[in-house]
Amino acid sequence: MAPLSAEDKVRLGARAALEKKAEGVVALDLQGISAIADFFLLASAQSTTHLQTIVEAIEETLETRGVRYHHSEGVPESGWLLLDYGDVVMHVFLEETRSFYALERLWGDAPLLSVRG
Repeated sequence: MAPLSAEDKVRLGARAALEKKAEGVVALDLQGISAIADFFLLASAQSTTHLQTIVEAIEETLETRGVRYHHSEGVPESGWLLLDYGDVVMHVFLEETRSFYALERLWGDAPLLSVRG
């Protein structure tokens, strides 16, 4: 199986999140803007259980393609879980936590990658 590109990973993660009814799913294209990662995936959940479900769906979807995250951070009760795939960092938030950290505003110069459909 050929390795997945960063764009493939972020699209698969987005699809998995959307299938679990994540809201506000956005992919920020950080290529040429940041050395942190090529893409950030941002998604919102309605509860801590929903947050965990979305993260598990992302993990499972990418694992079926042979991709495992390098590390994860957070617990559902914190309102923010992060999966670091190296070239892609996936953030799943409770809405209030997402608003507080405002990553879309912080990275406002990053173009959006369409992840719908």
